[in-house]
Amino acid sequence: MRIRLFACALLMLAAAMPAASQDMRRYLDLSSPDMTSSEMTRDEVAGLAAKATPGGPADFTAKRLSGLDLSGLDLSGAVFRAARLNKTNLSAAKLDGVILDQAWMLNADLKGASLKHAHLFAAQMWDAKLDGADLSDTRIAADLTGASLVGAKLTGANLAADMKNQSMGLIRAVLKSARLDGADLSNADLSRADLQFASLLKTNLTGTSLRGADLSGADLSGANISGADFAGADVASARLAAPVGLDAARNLDKAVNLDRLRRE
Repeated sequence: MRIRLFACALLMLAAAMPAASQDMRRYLDLSSPDMTSSEMTRDEVAGLAAKATPGGPADFTAKRLSGLDLSGLDLSGAVFRAARLNKTNLSAAKLDGVILDQAWMLNADLKGASLKHAHLFAAQMWDAKLDGADLSDTRIAADLTGASLVGAKLTGANLAADMKNQSMGLIRAVLKSARLDGADLSNADLSRADLQFASLLKTNLTGTSLRGADLSGADLSGANISGADFAGADVASARLAAPVGLDAARNLDKAVNLDRLRRE
């Protein structure tokens, strides 16, 4: 009963406080067993995943799986809603189509993992490692503050604000101080995403929507911005040195604080 109540509390916090998720640290003991331990073994997780069917995916809802080594496993289509996966090793795992809504993945290792068509809504992924991961066509409205997505693939991904749930606050992708150097964000939707102080060195932003995004303090040096839409984007103190496709960028003249954009 205590675990069930704790899981409900986590879900309510994640859903009710998306715009200020960093404040959750004040309400939760992130060093408690509920956030750091696992109630299953790797073999048990793999066994449950092996029994999954298209109509009956493996269900890990609200499970404590923190610290486990799940690297390389095929967990496609699994449901991890409100699960705790803090510091879990999911490197090179196959996570296509998984549901990670309201999941806790602090410092999780997802390097080289495949998360195509996955759903990450109100997930907490501070300092997660997603270098080289494939998040093509994934829905991401998660807090990735301080995360590393160097060389990650996010083509066609939807990181835009969820305009249907405004009563819950502005739920969007938060990538404050995240590293996206060399990542492929072509044709992705980052409308109203929070990219404050993010590193986007040589990132592929071809055809990407940055409408209303917060790019203040971000570094886009060497990024390919051909066809990228900057309408309403806040570029205060952002750096745009030696960009590729500058002449083909859209609505850069309609960006906010354009006079404070650094072009050196």
